[in-house]
Parts: sequence; C-alpha cells; structure tokens
Amino acid sequence: MTTTLLLTLGALALLDSMSFGTLGVPLYLLLSTDRPPASRLTVYLATVTVFYFGVGVALMLGLTAALATFDEALHSRTAYWVQLVIGAGLFLLSFRFDPKRRKERPERWEPRLGGPGSMILLGLTAALLEVATMLPYLGAIGFMTAADLPAAQWVPLLAGYVIVMILPALALFGLWSVARRRLEAPLRRLRDWMRRHSASTIGWTLGIVGFLLARDAAAHLFVS
Repeated sequence: MTTTLLLTLGALALLDSMSFGTLGVPLYLLLSTDRPPASRLTVYLATVTVFYFGVGVALMLGLTAALATFDEALHSRTAYWVQLVIGAGLFLLSFRFDPKRRKERPERWEPRLGGPGSMILLGLTAALLEVATMLPYLGAIGFMTAADLPAAQWVPLLAGYVIVMILPALALFGLWSVARRRLEAPLRRLRDWMRRHSASTIGWTLGIVGFLLARDAAAHLFVS
C-alpha cells in the first residue's frame, strides 16, 4: 500500500461525495421542517454506506472475475440484441424527463419522507440508481484490485472510502446544527436549484447511457 494509492482513493471518494445520492438527498432531508432531520439523515446515510461497502466487497472478492466466466455468452448476437433493446428503451424513456414536456406538471421530484423504513428504502433506491454511474467508485475498486492488496488492507481501505463519501453530508449537518439561521436561506436556494434541474439531469443521464448502449450493440450487430 503506497501513499499515492491512499491519496488517489481519497480524491476519488471526495468526488463520489458530491453526487446527488450522497449530498443532494441529505440536503433535502436537512431542510425538511416537519421533524428534526438527525434520525432520518442517520438512517439514510447508514443505508447508503452499508450498500456501497457491500458492493465493493462483492467486486473485490471477484464478482468481475465471475462475470468473465460468461464472457462468450455476453458477446453473443442474442446478448447484443437484448442490449440494443435496453439501450433504445432508456433513450426513449429519457424524453419523459424533458422539461418542455413537463411544463404542465409543476411538481418536482423530492424524496418522500417518513420513518426509518422509508429512509432505508430511499437510501437503497438512490444507491441503486447511482452505483452503475459512479465511475470514481468503480475506479477505486480497480486501483485496489490492481494493487493486489490482501483483505487485511483493502477491507479497511474500502470502509474508509465509503465513510469519506458521506463526510460532506455529515459536515453539512454539523454546520446546520450550529448555524441554522445563517445557512437556511443559501441551502434552500441550493435545494431549489437542484430541484429545478433534477428531472433534466435524470433525462440526460438516461439518454446518454441508452445511446451508448445502443450504439455499442449496433456496432457489433451490423458493423463488426
């Protein structure tokens, strides 16, 4: 384990900490005024942390290697046709999030607030939606795998990584606790900005991912 590896993992974790699931949703929970946000935020962040740690452990234990066993099947014409359909479906679905088509629906997405069960479900949903697109996290797994670290080293490294991911949200909560009146107005403006652009961001993400999947499948089916 080298200092360079530690610094690289730390930088990647900080990048991941700025995602909608690790910072955006906690901001919504922080600004909910119907009850104190501490319990909700704790359950939500704990769920996200445990989920990503579990995904990382699965990958480090050889999930990628296990999938490689099915390499031939995944590169068959049938698999590419399935990929093409999925990609086209995601691309078409992205148009449902076009702001121009949603003018008659002024409501914007916000997490549904409730008890611990709702927060666990919200955390799992947010993590599932983002895990495939969290390239820094997947890159960190790649770096640790390439370094050929023993479990005694990569387990605490992985745990530290996911903890760093939620540190900005925890720091925001700490600042909120001691300076709520000063922070409420700017945080509400930030929340409103994220709310206005949430649907558009989802649409662009779905469209780009769908296009790339469909293009890759089409290249293998009709060009190669």
